Formats: sequence, structure tokens, C-alpha cells
Amino acid sequence: MQKAMTAVARTIRASYLIYTRKWSFLAVFGVLFFFTLITLARFELLPEKEPLIHTAEAASPLVAGKGTVRRTGALPVSLTVPSRNISVTVANPTSIDIGVLDTALTNGVVRYPTSATLGEDGNVIIFGHSSYLPVVHNSAFKAFNGIEKVQRGDEIVVSSGDATYRYVVLSVGKESAESSVAIPLAVSGRLLTLATCDSFGKKSDRFVVTAILVE
Repeated sequence: MQKAMTAVARTIRASYLIYTRKWSFLAVFGVLFFFTLITLARFELLPEKEPLIHTAEAASPLVAGKGTVRRTGALPVSLTVPSRNISVTVANPTSIDIGVLDTALTNGVVRYPTSATLGEDGNVIIFGHSSYLPVVHNSAFKAFNGIEKVQRGDEIVVSSGDATYRYVVLSVGKESAESSVAIPLAVSGRLLTLATCDSFGKKSDRFVVTAILVE
């Protein structure tokens, strides 16, 4: 009984001290919390915020099937095709709105938001402009120049910034604007599809390269 009363008394005394010095306590707690947060961020130990994919807008006619709004793999940030001297950065918009995607295309190549991410099952779909006009002021309009000359067996290297993913080309083809074939979002295995496009909102003649992950 005596021990219980002593423990209660100590608890009350400690509570009183915390209350009378609450601002000092809060200041110390705030400083410790801040430095803990900085340390975790420095060593990349903070949990990543999963991007919200806005799917209320109409999907592009260039893709077909149901994609994913939750990513379990990594986002691509750069892509190279050594055999064709193609080296581009990859944008990852979080909206499937046609206007948003078309604007992103003017800055480089674009991963379709609900396609797969690197390292997970599904189809990583990346679109880019190509142009063979003699004068092109925006280099983004020439991002995928030459992919029609890629050969089966060629290597495509995609980086997430933290890891490198290597794909081998399975097929290269041209789809007509009149074709009803769209690039499937859901596939078995881990595929990468590169496609040229003028706009996400309409179909036009386009080249499509399909590759499979090898490492």
C-alpha cells in the first residue's frame, strides 16, 4: 500500500512539474522532433507519399484496359536506347487529363499515369513526340526520333534514380490512325512500351516498341 501511495505521489509531482514548465517542455520536444525529422530525411527513411492519381477524367484512346492508381514499384526518371542514341528524361504526371498530358509532352517523354511502374507486373507505357522537320526549336518534339529503327533484341535502360532496369526489345511496329488497337495497360509479366504520339486525345499513325524486363 505504501509503495502504491509513493508511486501516485511521484506521478502527481511529475505532472505538476510538467504543467508548471509546459512551455519549456514543449520547446524541448519541438526541437527534438525537428532534428529527428531532419535526420530521417537525410538518410531517406521517411515514408514516401503515394501520389494521388486523378482518374475522373476521360482516359486517352491510345491505351486500353484498367490500370492502377496505386504504385508498388519505382517511377522512371530517365530512359536510354543505346543503339539509337536516344536519351531522355521521363515525366510522371498524376492526372490522365488530356490537356495535362499534352502539356507534359512538350517538355519530354511521359509515363501514362495509370500504367505500371518499374519492378512491378504490368505494362510501363511511355509516350513521346517525334518529328522529322528540318527545323525543330523544342527538342522535346524530337524525343523519340529514331525508335522506328530499333531492332528486336536491342536494349532499353530505364532508371528510377535509385536503380536501373534493363529491358530487351521484343517487337517494333507501326499502328495506323485507323487501327482500333490500343496499348493494353494490364499484361502478364513486366513489359515496357514506348510509343510516339502527337496528342493523348486522338489517334494518329504511331510507332510502338515493346520490350520485356530482363534485370
